Amino acid sequence: MDALEGWTDFHVAMVGATAALAGLVIVASSVNIAQIVKAPTITSRLAAAIAGLVLAIVVAGVALIPGIPAGAYGTVVLVSTLGAGAFQAHAAAVIARDPDPDDHARVLKAALGFVPIAAYAASGVTVFFDPSTALVIAAVGCIVAIVSAIVMSWVALVEVLR
Repeated sequence: MDALEGWTDFHVAMVGATAALAGLVIVASSVNIAQIVKAPTITSRLAAAIAGLVLAIVVAGVALIPGIPAGAYGTVVLVSTLGAGAFQAHAAAVIARDPDPDDHARVLKAALGFVPIAAYAASGVTVFFDPSTALVIAAVGCIVAIVSAIVMSWVALVEVLR
């Protein structure tokens, strides 16, 4: 796909950044893993955050494959998005079932992780019609996935230590 040529530096940077961040989230979580696994909402949100980072790694990594056809790239983006979306859907369901009556931010907690998923889904569909626009949407999805994962991870780790 010719549109990818100008994006190589971005994708290299995003693969490295998201992989490093995913590792840091896992290490930071492992320090308090006993408390984290006792809280289903925290466990599912951390899993969704890591899945979002893995999605960013996969999409940026596949974009680095020389000569990848737009259809193959779009298919990988869509299939990977479905996988990460399943983690986020599970997290949203767990959050919705949380019995804590003081939890007034359920919708926000559940919705935050869907933003990068929606961006990647839009990118995966758009690549079949307008590859250049699809890459911009994927870049937004990658950046939002990083921000979303940082926010979800920070909140989860703070909640565990309360």
